[in-house]
Amino acid sequence: MSQNTIAYQGHAGAYSHLSCTKVFPSMNAHACDSFSQAMFMVERGEAKLAMIPIENSTAGRVEEIYRLMPKTQLHIIAEHFEPVNHCLLALPGTTLDELKTISSHPQALAQCNSAIEALDLQQIAHLDTAGSAEELATLKQPAHAAIASTLAAKLYNLDILKENFQDISGNTTRFIILSKEKQIPTFEADKTFITTIMFRVRNIPSALFKSMGGFATNGVNMVKLESYMASNSMSITSFHLDVEGHPDQPQMQLALQELEFFSSEMRVIGTYLSHPYRGDNEAEPSGESFT
Repeated sequence: MSQNTIAYQGHAGAYSHLSCTKVFPSMNAHACDSFSQAMFMVERGEAKLAMIPIENSTAGRVEEIYRLMPKTQLHIIAEHFEPVNHCLLALPGTTLDELKTISSHPQALAQCNSAIEALDLQQIAHLDTAGSAEELATLKQPAHAAIASTLAAKLYNLDILKENFQDISGNTTRFIILSKEKQIPTFEADKTFITTIMFRVRNIPSALFKSMGGFATNGVNMVKLESYMASNSMSITSFHLDVEGHPDQPQMQLALQELEFFSSEMRVIGTYLSHPYRGDNEAEPSGESFT
């Protein structure tokens, strides 16, 4: 099954599942209980790819992913930005005025709070969005609703009473697509590439400042820099860096040489095409999406 399987975390109908069906419609999407399970399925060769959320425009970064990546030898081969359309779901035939309660992931409830209050519904927190839809379909509570995706509505045979139920539109999740095999696209001057690097700096004064200097002096744009503690002692800081560039470009080669000189560890974990969302939008995204 591995060559046609893409793993994701969450229930069937989760936003991660929705992203799998959009980007890889011919692949079999496999639900996993955790991010680590999805990633290590790829590491062991039990799945070809994994669709993993790394940041959300409302909720911020998915901290766990930064800690899991160094424990694998996986490569980022692509990125995907998924706008999240929260839908108000109910059992077939249910009307809005019949609803009394509503469940979903706490972030989804928070993002739809004003809409929920307008309907005077009692909120019930659930572990994830798709799980709340599955529970509604299983228990068949006539006065109950769930907030989840359009895919969840289809999978669990629920009516969509309202689409774009969130209070503010524009919340998007960025996913990375992981593979056991390295896949670096051929450099083309008219295309934008993202290169992702994990590194730790040497224990010298101003090491981070010096390690970043090569990108500035060579005109390489840094689009993301995240730090996280890499040990239980809180004494080792690791960094996750995204830059616009391809390793075949001379300026990137010079910048990477300087970064490597000031780093105690450095690993390029992927070079891939920049997703169109980056260019179309310096915009905002749409919904919860980690589940």
